[in-house]
Amino acid sequence: MTVLKEAQTDALKDEMTDQLTHQLTDALGQPHQPVDPAIAPRIVCLVPSITELLCDLGLSACLVGRTGFCIHPAEVLAAIPKVGGTKDVHIEKIRALAPTHVIVNIDENEKPTVDTLAQFVPHIIVTHPLGPLDNPELYRLLGGIFNVQKQALALCARFEAAYQSLMSLAGQTDQRVLYVIWQDPWMTVSKDTYIARMLALIGWQQQTIDIDARYPAFEWTPDLLAEIDEVILSSEPYRFTEVHVDAMEKQLGKPVRLVDGEMLSWYGSRAIQGLQYLGELART
Repeated sequence: MTVLKEAQTDALKDEMTDQLTHQLTDALGQPHQPVDPAIAPRIVCLVPSITELLCDLGLSACLVGRTGFCIHPAEVLAAIPKVGGTKDVHIEKIRALAPTHVIVNIDENEKPTVDTLAQFVPHIIVTHPLGPLDNPELYRLLGGIFNVQKQALALCARFEAAYQSLMSLAGQTDQRVLYVIWQDPWMTVSKDTYIARMLALIGWQQQTIDIDARYPAFEWTPDLLAEIDEVILSSEPYRFTEVHVDAMEKQLGKPVRLVDGEMLSWYGSRAIQGLQYLGELART
């Protein structure tokens, strides 16, 4: 009887381990194991929004490297070494930090860089949230790998509350927009982006410019202006300001609005504030 019970217990443990391993898969389908609780991980994060998420998960003490664009929370990150930008990563700086984990993103980081890092970093975690509803899974992935499941579930609950609150506003807006991220040349985003899917939550439909490009360049033409109701200027990556808003309204003869680009493009824990921010935009 005891032998049977022990066998059943072992089988249950094996099943739970298999389920956990299956759940902890990154954007490339790579499985990850939870870190040994007795050994503190050494994390380099090359994704600004996920650096913020790691801090909100209580993992700031495990961060040993970040990009220069990882700026939130400023007071915490001031002491964390920079390892370049999201595209121009300093490989040798990362090597010297001896990380156990490096977190990257398919859109933000270059594949050759990631391939090089994989030669000496034990664990590369690849992320690729495609829309706002991918955030809870991101919380659970990192929470499971770094043994902060409680904090991850708390973020999931906050996200769900913010999402449900936003959904109560569904149908209150319905307009065609052009979300502008750069000038010289003018650039926008495709419908197949996180930003466009955020906008769609409040009925803002991003105008299609080039179906083959995620961040297409464009020119202002009468035909384009006829197809949109409002121009949205993002505060990042180009630093559009209210000065641009005034000038472009006069030039284009269309309503122009300045928005906080971080709120609409940063996933991770910032997405919770992003949903609340969308609610404010929908009301105005």
